[in-house]
Amino acid sequence: MIIYGIKNCDTVKKAKKWLENNNIDYDFHDFRSDGLNPVQLRSWIAEAGWQTLLNKRSTTWRQLPDETKENMDETLAIAVMEDQPTIIKRPVLETDKGIIVGFSEKNYTEKLL
Repeated sequence: MIIYGIKNCDTVKKAKKWLENNNIDYDFHDFRSDGLNPVQLRSWIAEAGWQTLLNKRSTTWRQLPDETKENMDETLAIAVMEDQPTIIKRPVLETDKGIIVGFSEKNYTEKLL
């Protein structure tokens, strides 16, 4: 299992703590230091949809030009996520059954326990 995000994100910290408390092994991949694989991003989009992965509540989103936000579509979203991975909703947890985007105890419990 691999959890993707950035190390100082509170939601990522909560997800990691939940995994540890439930004795679930995982590897951590930091977008800032480890980068983002474009092929992997496209597979996440195919599974979850670009709208799910694009975090419109992030600081990165708020800093985008209005024109970019107004014209957002899948192609533009991919380009923005590749250029600025911190705009991806965190964490993204890759499991053998698929991905889980974001964190909620209820969702993790239902899908992982």
